[in-house]
Amino acid sequence: MIVQENFNSRRDTVFCGVFDGHGPFGHMVAKKVRDTLPLILCTQWTSKSDEDQNNLVEMRHSRSSNSEDSIALDANDDCYKSLEAEENEKFPKMYLPLKVSLLKSFKLMDKELKQHPKIDCFCSGSTAVTLIKQGRNLVIGNVGDSRAVLATRDEENSLIPIQLTVDLKPDLPGEAARIQQCKGRVFALQDEPEVARVWLPNNDSPGLAMARAFGDFCLKDFGLISVPDVYYRQLTVRDQFIILATDGVWDVLSNKEAIEIVASAPSRETAGRALVDCAVRAWRLKYPTSKNDDCAVVCLFLEYEPETEENTTACAKATEEVMSTPGDDTKDVKVDSNHRMTVLERSGTLQGCNEIVPVSDSNDEKVAVGGRNTSKRSLAECISNEEEEWSALEGITRVNSLLSLPRFLSGDRRSGSWRKWL
Repeated sequence: MIVQENFNSRRDTVFCGVFDGHGPFGHMVAKKVRDTLPLILCTQWTSKSDEDQNNLVEMRHSRSSNSEDSIALDANDDCYKSLEAEENEKFPKMYLPLKVSLLKSFKLMDKELKQHPKIDCFCSGSTAVTLIKQGRNLVIGNVGDSRAVLATRDEENSLIPIQLTVDLKPDLPGEAARIQQCKGRVFALQDEPEVARVWLPNNDSPGLAMARAFGDFCLKDFGLISVPDVYYRQLTVRDQFIILATDGVWDVLSNKEAIEIVASAPSRETAGRALVDCAVRAWRLKYPTSKNDDCAVVCLFLEYEPETEENTTACAKATEEVMSTPGDDTKDVKVDSNHRMTVLERSGTLQGCNEIVPVSDSNDEKVAVGGRNTSKRSLAECISNEEEEWSALEGITRVNSLLSLPRFLSGDRRSGSWRKWL
């Protein structure tokens, strides 16, 4: 997870992201995407709309009939057609350049993973749901099955959820059509008929439970893409907060349940912690024979200053919480007022605006990398003590991919060994 304020040196801009790795090296892929994608986006995002439109034209003309990039772009033609349609609609000036930047950044991120010398992304990958909030403008880029949900007030002042993204599962008609067109297969196993998976043409592997992801290059020629769905929304004074969370949360909690948990937390700083704890407990009740999936959460709280001619920005406060699985060495990112990013081990809380608290370097305020606390306390007990570091119940992830392939060799030996399985 990551939260950055003053993103790209823009005072009113916040960047949030949740990344869910899968496969043998999924934790490494997710960490790499978390650390690199915001930097790539910063370099791509420009206010010169003419330059961005030229980039869009270059992207269209750079497609080759047999390349992976061609598969990704051709499979997402609707996205590029929508860019043309949006030129004539009333969107803020920042939207189209940012959308083009997001599309290109995700493409470059996947390319960097493919060329990475130390991370084997052949059968490992990561989802990504990213959010950029500039003033009252909200732009979301999503790859995979993580989700963004907005909590807002209706006319009766009741809190209601609005799902901002679509879970990109393989059984969605458009996703399944693209995969099958590229000779990939989509079907569910008998013992889990509700989970559609992506398979190689001639082998029952790897069984990926999402239609888009970074990495997973064994499937990139067979319909899997890393092109994000990009969404825009203008925030209003009725909007309260936004939840970004991995599928481990949404598998066991509904959108309404999630926003009610966050809204009922004793404080904003404990909201993400409360949602993770409830999700882990729901896993134990709903799937008593299964280990709980990764649960990572970012809660972005929205506050609006009085609108004037010179002041139309919105303030945001964010909290984040993660449930790490055994062997997961990923770290959470926390922002303070003096440093752009400060890394915490395991889990932490981020506060925004003028309430950002610097991170102490004291070892007793960190959770040891090799240690793990098993929580058997109630939700109220867990979230009532803000001074104590917290980790969720012990568990391992329910696999998002089923690998029956033999172990792949690295380097040149690998390049010739895996093709016979396609």
